[in-house]
Amino acid sequence: MSPKPLPADPMIAQLVRMAQSSQMGRRTLLAGAGAGAAALALAACSTGTPSAKPTAAVDKSASDKTLRWDNWALYIDIDDAGNYPTLDAFAKETGIKVAYTEAVDDNNTYYGKVKDQLALGQDIGADAVCLTDWMVGRMIRMGYTQELDHANIPNLANLTPALVDVGFDPGRKMSVPWQGGFAGICWNKEKLPDGVHSVEELWAPDLKGRVGTLSEMRDTMGVLMQANGVDIAGEWGDDEYNAAIEILQKQVTDGQIRNIKGNSYKEDLVNGDTLAAIVWSGDITQLNAENGDKWEFIIPDTGGTLWNDNFLVPIGSPRKANVEALINYYYEPEVAAEVAAYVNYITPVVGAKEAAMAIDPELANNQLIFPDETTLSNAHVFRNLSPAEEQKYDAAFQQILLGA
Repeated sequence: MSPKPLPADPMIAQLVRMAQSSQMGRRTLLAGAGAGAAALALAACSTGTPSAKPTAAVDKSASDKTLRWDNWALYIDIDDAGNYPTLDAFAKETGIKVAYTEAVDDNNTYYGKVKDQLALGQDIGADAVCLTDWMVGRMIRMGYTQELDHANIPNLANLTPALVDVGFDPGRKMSVPWQGGFAGICWNKEKLPDGVHSVEELWAPDLKGRVGTLSEMRDTMGVLMQANGVDIAGEWGDDEYNAAIEILQKQVTDGQIRNIKGNSYKEDLVNGDTLAAIVWSGDITQLNAENGDKWEFIIPDTGGTLWNDNFLVPIGSPRKANVEALINYYYEPEVAAEVAAYVNYITPVVGAKEAAMAIDPELANNQLIFPDETTLSNAHVFRNLSPAEEQKYDAAFQQILLGA
């Protein structure tokens, strides 16, 4: 059997190599002892603030009415012919043609592909990219994003107030939310009629080799840590993280977990390789629409995670104004509601719920799209990590991915 590939992020891959070659235990890795400590210190610098940041590209939007948008799978409205209705309407309204690509399967793998170009201020080929809060925070810190001109985005007044000032981007100078969602548990209702209602039930003997989890560290670990009674938004450290890592490691080693994947986890649910999994909320609604009502999604009583994916403009893009026009368009409540009707994630646009009422009252009352305070109270945001913590915890998680 050929060896599994190392993680796409070179720094994380190097830490994993060191862990493998020295046979460091998980506790040693997390403690940062010996040679691992030096590696962690160097790796931390790669996610900190560089001494010299690249310069933003000259904007050519006035003469180039195109843009490329890199996004996750199943994350925009699409018709039976494979067209994107809202993007077609945007092109008709503005004259800007959008090349839309499902290029993001996982935050780390996407970043690993483009980070060297970003560091040089080069055009990565994408003008708009949607990535998760923590990765956007890293890219802002590294100087890899362009400042948005809010004058070109008047509809930003419709942004949900709670999302205006966030720790990684106060005042939303560099990023704007696209969609939000939950990580929780799903199961195949045909194969598991009694359901899977807790993390502990994922480890049932009859599910051996039929469980999936996410390669997004904060979501998988966030769900596991909360099952251990940890407040992931509060104060916790190596001990709490390591306790959950040991659970994950055991389930992978014992063969309970079949795989740990990014967006491609959906294929395993559809073909029946996995019967239960830690998943993202909106995906399950879409899979049910496309394949029959086969799966149920819940936020476990112990807690799920809550996150947002955000628009950003990479430092080398020469089409920033075009992206700002795109963002402005999607912040129209009627457009936001149209997207929400397809993707079934949480829209950040005030007024979208009222617009959704006109499309489908049931849609407007869906707690996975327009959650109330009760639903939100059981989902939590994974706390901000320092650059050193990010490297340390990612390295421990990625080491387990190698064996999954």
